[in-house]
Amino acid sequence: MSGFQGCLILSDELNHTSLILGARLSGATIRVFKHNNMQSLEKLLKEAICSGQPRTHRSWKKILIMVEGIYSMEGSLVRLPEIIALKKKYKAYLYLDEAHSIGAIGPTGRGVTEHFGVDPKEVDVLMGTFTKSFGAAGGYIAGKKELVDYLRSHSHSAVYATAMSPPVVEQIIRAIKCIMGIDGTTEGQRRVRQLAENTRYFRSRLKEMGFIIYGNHASPVVPLLLYLPGKVGAFSRSMLRRKIGVVVVGFPATPITEARARFCVSAAHTRDMLDKVLQSLDELGDYLRVKFSRHRASCRQELYDETDFELDS
Repeated sequence: MSGFQGCLILSDELNHTSLILGARLSGATIRVFKHNNMQSLEKLLKEAICSGQPRTHRSWKKILIMVEGIYSMEGSLVRLPEIIALKKKYKAYLYLDEAHSIGAIGPTGRGVTEHFGVDPKEVDVLMGTFTKSFGAAGGYIAGKKELVDYLRSHSHSAVYATAMSPPVVEQIIRAIKCIMGIDGTTEGQRRVRQLAENTRYFRSRLKEMGFIIYGNHASPVVPLLLYLPGKVGAFSRSMLRRKIGVVVVGFPATPITEARARFCVSAAHTRDMLDKVLQSLDELGDYLRVKFSRHRASCRQELYDETDFELDS
């Protein structure tokens, strides 16, 4: 891994563990900037260029900004246009993990680049998974031909692992054709629109009930804040008794005082399903007293965007 020594990775503080471990294994130097905070990122970029490497003060070989499209525990969207502007200004590189956003947001489901109207070519390394929106296994890396050729010949997953099985590959191809509408139907676009509608409905109803939720209004990842670790187990068991399975998350995946339940909305959820869940949440929220919202902005404003504040006001 010595080839990455002399390189610098600037990582968002809320990046997923897989990104963090991958960055550590690369052998590059890692510095962390505050979540979606462009001032913090620019400060680190300036320091990196002015000071160079520790001790020797030589220029960094490469500076890589590493972010996610939708952050898995917060539901917030990356501020992609601003990050690309900084990348160009300081001649850095950008790595974008679209695990939760590809196939889920954007008018035609093409992820955060389409959501923000950004040319995907502006992103140097574009990574995603086939396990969520595509219902299969594995993932992909998109970039320049030199990058892809290098990964094919040096990546452990390409050299030492077995190839994808034909049924998995066919599932991925069919899902992509469906989303793109080249299978001769409009089912893919209907599902993308349905997901967006379900997301807006579910989020707006939770806010009306008085729950505090994180994330962008377009994000199908909906974290509902429980805060108190002692209420996490009670919330999960009570929902399960109502025949509703929920994912609850606590320390160390989240800060110890910010335990939460994470809902992932799907296009397959009907309005009746969502209403049943919302009714149960309404009753349980009163019983466990986890409706903390007083229609005030959260103290962690970086987990919201301007649109969310306008909706709250």
